[in-house]
Amino acid sequence: MLLDRRAHPFSEALIFAALLLAVLIVPLFALSLGAVEMPLGDLLRLLWDGDPARAVERAILWEIRLPRVLLALVSGAALAVAGALMQTLFRNPLADPGLIGSSAGAALAAAIVLIALPEWLALASWVLPLSAFVGALLAMLAALALASRDGRYAVADLLLAGIAINALCSSAIGLLVYLAADDQLRAFTLWTLGSLAAAKPEAVAAVALALLLAFALAFWQRRALDALLLGEGEAASLGVPVEWIKRLALAGAALVVGSVVAFAGIIGFIGLIVPNLVRMLLGPRHGGLLPASALLGASLLALADLLARVLARPLELPLGILTALLGAPFFLALLRRRSA
Repeated sequence: MLLDRRAHPFSEALIFAALLLAVLIVPLFALSLGAVEMPLGDLLRLLWDGDPARAVERAILWEIRLPRVLLALVSGAALAVAGALMQTLFRNPLADPGLIGSSAGAALAAAIVLIALPEWLALASWVLPLSAFVGALLAMLAALALASRDGRYAVADLLLAGIAINALCSSAIGLLVYLAADDQLRAFTLWTLGSLAAAKPEAVAAVALALLLAFALAFWQRRALDALLLGEGEAASLGVPVEWIKRLALAGAALVVGSVVAFAGIIGFIGLIVPNLVRMLLGPRHGGLLPASALLGASLLALADLLARVLARPLELPLGILTALLGAPFFLALLRRRSA
């Protein structure tokens, strides 16, 4: 159940303080550690030091590591907020941001570009991210169209539509993979495994903008989202515009998932795990759930990306595999708890 206890105000303040501290500390270690280690004490000096002898370290910090850490922070926050919205919409803690097909749609669009239209990649560096983003939005719109009945969306119909979209996209991806050359197959496989290695400032800005918009809209309607947890009938009796709130939750989740998948590939379990952890600590009210999920998601993905870089260095583990390895046991425990 999503309806749970509410944390005591004092403990809630401590939890937020711990989350803020984690968001500050984890990025520092992520900036410091890697194939080239930079002592924590030198980080600030290195950011502004004009010493030519340290030009390589400064370039690594500014051009590679800092954009990557920032992308991890905003992507983790975005996936966590998307997960919270989807779990509220379906009133189920097992709901995932990709449930309505946005991740599968993005993967299909990426497969089309990488396998069927590889010449497009030579046009510009943003062709693949833009294609994945458009694919995610189109999949969401297709699910809405399938589930719509006289402008209303039943949650059960939306779930079935999402399953159908996921199956259709998976089938199309399977066909493209079957026809792909070895180099195309490898490129697509690496993309689906998720990575922040290609982080750029423009990617950080795009995901941050999507996160800011989705978070602002969701937080503005936090009381309506709280009411939706009681059920659509109860929420409507309280004066909540249920259909509009459902569209807002779907649009916000699809927007941030599409932006993250576009630049980082498919990263699972963050959107599933984080809202459940926060709900255990703070309860279900969205006034605390949304900001706390954003903070915890940011620090967890930054930590996962740090582990992906240092556990097998100088090699780098795929981020999506690492989050799945960490998240799958939690998912099984949550499933067992629900069935008990």
